[in-house]
Amino acid sequence: MAAEVSTTTLSGLLAARTRSGSAEVATILAPTPPGVLSLAGGFPHPGTFPSDEVAAITAQLLADEPAALQYTPSDGVPSFTAFLSERMERLDGRRPGRDELLITSGGMDSLALACLSLVEPGDVVVVEAPTYLGALMAFAAHGATIVGIPVDSDGMRVDDLARRLDAGLRPKFVYTIPEFQNPTGLTLPLERREALIETCRRHGVPILEDVAYREIAFGAAPPPSLWSLAPDVVVQAGTFSKIFAPGLRLGWAVGPAEIVGAMAAAKQTTDQCANGFGQRIIEAYGRGGGFDRRIPRSQAFYAAQWAALEAALERHLPEGCSWSRPGGGFFAWLTLPPGIDAGAIRPAALEAGVTYVPGHAFHTEPGAGTNELRLSFSYLEAADLERAVERLAGVLRDHR
Repeated sequence: MAAEVSTTTLSGLLAARTRSGSAEVATILAPTPPGVLSLAGGFPHPGTFPSDEVAAITAQLLADEPAALQYTPSDGVPSFTAFLSERMERLDGRRPGRDELLITSGGMDSLALACLSLVEPGDVVVVEAPTYLGALMAFAAHGATIVGIPVDSDGMRVDDLARRLDAGLRPKFVYTIPEFQNPTGLTLPLERREALIETCRRHGVPILEDVAYREIAFGAAPPPSLWSLAPDVVVQAGTFSKIFAPGLRLGWAVGPAEIVGAMAAAKQTTDQCANGFGQRIIEAYGRGGGFDRRIPRSQAFYAAQWAALEAALERHLPEGCSWSRPGGGFFAWLTLPPGIDAGAIRPAALEAGVTYVPGHAFHTEPGAGTNELRLSFSYLEAADLERAVERLAGVLRDHR
């Protein structure tokens, strides 16, 4: 009988990058316990999914083009990349060259491919502080040294970044979510976008722009994308998860041909190609006017969700709390009264029937974000948003 290998021995074989994961992501993606209202996950509401249209498109594709189920080129289905290029030209005022566009398996794939193409262990990556938890995990998994730049009510403090770069900081890239940022909901105004571009261009530092929430605006459209302003220095990472459905796992990267080409080569060592059948579905949906019909409805829906959450915050939260006021997206950032640790009180919140993501998960500096937390308003119904805030408010009053 072969000798058994102990789990201790096996754990010693695991690569160091496996230790950079976060229990927070597993918690967010796991099913919510019965009776608990979750303000944690940034899940699109199923009511925004074009289920009936997808069913009809799928049936038609399977009947007419069985080859739609085949492997695809690593950079994307040609007809789909043409559709996406046309759409970007209409929305961003700029059409990417064919060697400047790569179809990815969602936004996270773009971040991972950027790391595979640009980051060696020990290289510096600059992020907003706080920033998207998934990005922090991706950068850490590739051995990056992550440097956070503080945000204020207008997003990243670009003046602070400029001082750091002038003093000798040399990052491989600067990662930013310019619109309706995850986790704060903040939007970078045009003046700061221009300053960020000028600063990074002057120091030869690429910008990795994450536009996951850009099209979920509640009112006026956000300022021009960084890529549209500076295609020579910006790589844009986009996703269809928020404007179509996350289950298809499709997105894009667009930017300088040298970087996008390296990302395409890196993709050949990972999943080799993105969801080809999904590309055909989204292309047919988009060419049939699906995005033009549905996105305005999604914008109105999420605006109403935010209005419901904000009204509940104003009604129920105790004195000393403050929060961001997003103009789009899925998230608001809540600051608690001094002395209340959002992570420490989460077990009590779960006991009371509500959960959220503590602020420390979105920072790299020890102790940062202690009295802050992220609230997602995208998934719960309006009445449940009210009940969730009532429960949270009760916990906060008990811990003052």
